[in-house]
Amino acid sequence: MTIKAGGRVGRWTTCRNCLVRLALAGLTLALVSCATAPEAPVGWTRVWSDEFDGRELDRSKWDFDLGNGFYNYGENKWIAGWGNRELQTYTRDTDNVFVQDGMLHLRAVRESRDGFGYSSGRLKSQTRAGANLFSQTYGRFEIRAKLPTGQGLWPALWMLPREHGYGSWAASGEIDIMEARGAIPGAVTGALHFGSAWDANASSHARYPFPDGQSIADFHVYALEWEPGEIRWYVDGALYARKDFWWSSPRVQAGKGAPPLSEADLHAWPAPFNRPFYLIMNLAVGGDFGGNPDGSTPFPAEMLVDYVRVYQRHGGYAQTPPARGEGTLPF
Repeated sequence: MTIKAGGRVGRWTTCRNCLVRLALAGLTLALVSCATAPEAPVGWTRVWSDEFDGRELDRSKWDFDLGNGFYNYGENKWIAGWGNRELQTYTRDTDNVFVQDGMLHLRAVRESRDGFGYSSGRLKSQTRAGANLFSQTYGRFEIRAKLPTGQGLWPALWMLPREHGYGSWAASGEIDIMEARGAIPGAVTGALHFGSAWDANASSHARYPFPDGQSIADFHVYALEWEPGEIRWYVDGALYARKDFWWSSPRVQAGKGAPPLSEADLHAWPAPFNRPFYLIMNLAVGGDFGGNPDGSTPFPAEMLVDYVRVYQRHGGYAQTPPARGEGTLPF
C-alpha cells in the first residue's frame, strides 16, 4: 500500500509481528508498532527456532509421527493408542499438518481413516528412524500457541530423551512443557515422568489456572527452563512451578520395571534429566488424560503454533548440580 504524506511518498509493509514504513525518499526506516517478544530473555541466548514463516513445514527441523501407536522392542509388542488409549491416527497429510500465515496448524478431523474415527498431526524434532534433527540438554524452551477447546481434545508440547540410556519409559524421563484438556480451557499443566520402567514409573505434576477472562483458546507463551537439578514452568512469563526432585532406576523384575530397594539401585543424580531431549508437538483425540470426545466436541479442531524457540544459558551451567530436593523414594 503506497501513501503520500507531507510531500513524501512512502510504502507501508507488514510482517506477522510489526508494521514498518519504508520511506522511499531518504531511504529511512520508521518503526510504527511492534508486538514481537524480545529476541532473547535476559541471561539466555537463542540457539534454535522455527518461526513458521515459510509456505510449508521445514523438514530439516521436523518429522512426523504416524499411525496410532508404536512397537515396544523391550517388551516385543505393539502399543496401541500411543499407550494412552488415544483414538486418532496421525498422518502427514496437509489436512492435518500445514503452515499458513506464519503459523503451524495441527488439525484434528473427525473421519473414518485407517480403522480409526479421527485423524490428526504429531511432529517431532527427530526422524521416524530415530536420527536427531534437534535435541538439547538443559536450556529454555519457549512455544507460543493457541489451543482448541472441547471435550476429548488433548493438545501437548513435550519432550522425550534422544536415547533411552537409563531404561525404557519412564526411567529415561519425559518432560511435559504444557498439556491441556480441551474440556477445561481455564488451565494447563506441566509434568515430569521418571522413576523405573513401566509400571514402576513415577511422576510430578503442576497446574496453572489462567486469570479470569483468559483461556487456552488465546495465544500464550508456554516456557520451560531446565537446569541441572531444577526445572521451572512459566506461562506468559509467570513462574508457576519449580521441580527439584526426581529419580531414575534401571531395576527390573520379571521383565518389568521394579522399584529401587536402595540408593545403589538409582542412577546418579540428576538422572534422567541430564541428557539430550527432543521436542514433540501434537493434538490427540480422546485417551486417558481428558477422556473421549462427545457430541459437543467441535471438529475440525486446530492447535496453532506461532513459534518454537530454544535458548542456552549465558556462561553455561553449574558443573555440580544441587542436591536432590525433598520427595518420596520408594524405599
